[in-house]
Amino acid sequence: MLAQTHHKIIQYAYLMRLHRPIGIFLLLWPTMWALWIASRGVPCLNLVFVFVMGVIMMRSAGCVVNDFADRHIDGYVARTRMRPLATGRVTTTEAILLAITLTLMAFLLVLTCNMLTIMLSLVGGVLAVVYPFLKRLTNLPQIGLGLAFSWGVPMAFAAQMGYIDGAAWFLFITAVIWPLIYDTMYAMADREDDIRIGVKSSAIFLNSMDTVVIGLLQSLFIVMLVIVGLMHRLDFPFYFSTIIVALFFTYQQWLIKDRDPSNCIRAFLNNNWVGITIFLGIVLSYKL
Repeated sequence: MLAQTHHKIIQYAYLMRLHRPIGIFLLLWPTMWALWIASRGVPCLNLVFVFVMGVIMMRSAGCVVNDFADRHIDGYVARTRMRPLATGRVTTTEAILLAITLTLMAFLLVLTCNMLTIMLSLVGGVLAVVYPFLKRLTNLPQIGLGLAFSWGVPMAFAAQMGYIDGAAWFLFITAVIWPLIYDTMYAMADREDDIRIGVKSSAIFLNSMDTVVIGLLQSLFIVMLVIVGLMHRLDFPFYFSTIIVALFFTYQQWLIKDRDPSNCIRAFLNNNWVGITIFLGIVLSYKL
């Protein structure tokens, strides 16, 4: 009995992608950018805890919902055929209960914040649930991911400041662009499988223009980061971080130029360093 329970816990962890924390980091960084800017470099420690744990819970719940939505097609994709729902190691009922439990745990954390943050969290929950189904409805499901992965920005401002101003919403829009970049790289790795099974993505939609559009989005993201810095009166370390980000983007372009799936995944993973770099630039702006 104990061994069976341990096995189930392991499968739940795989379903939540805890063995691949890159998604947690990509969701976390924009939230931390916002929390540090909203607090002028001195965030409330309880809010840091709430948002870090909330990110872990909601990303995990999002992975469960994603695999539930893809349970009939994951078995036909080389990269996903061994996922717990695709192999039957976790039942659909267990997956639904797990997603509900994780979402409720995240909501309990948000209840320690003000009413505006609580209301925004409901929108975030809808975005997390809707996104996995967009790949069947639109050629640009990455926009849904961008909204879902950036919703922590207005939530952080609301929690820290009690309101959301225009500069905060501009940071949100800037943050939305970033997932369009890295998730298109991710989709490039799955393009052939996605075409075969009829799943839509920005990589399929853009076709041979994929690398060009990614480059344009990367350039736009850099410009908007500079504007964010000016709006929030950040100092030199932040602008230096944007230069480093531009170098990372150049490296990513080199990786994806031949559209090799393994290199596209490497480019996708490299975006964690983009998030860290921007965060450090913000932190150092308030420390130096």
